[in-house]
Amino acid sequence: STPEILLSIIEIVGNGFFAGDLGPGTVVGSASFNLYVITGICMVALEAGELRKIEGTAVYALTASHSLMAYGWLAIVVTV
Repeated sequence: STPEILLSIIEIVGNGFFAGDLGPGTVVGSASFNLYVITGICMVALEAGELRKIEGTAVYALTASHSLMAYGWLAIVVTV
């Protein structure tokens, strides 16, 4: 989310472009929360037996692939 990303950017700039205590954890925590909680709420909101179909699969595939690339990049940044 934007607030977490801005908080991380402010911290990195303030630390001379080195990650501090908040940076990576804030972004990962926010992304994980968004991924799991929003997906879970969407699943619970459906009535029993009701099915939904993703019509815009190109948008879904683009979002999913960018999310995976972002997690991969974050793993590289945190481990290096």
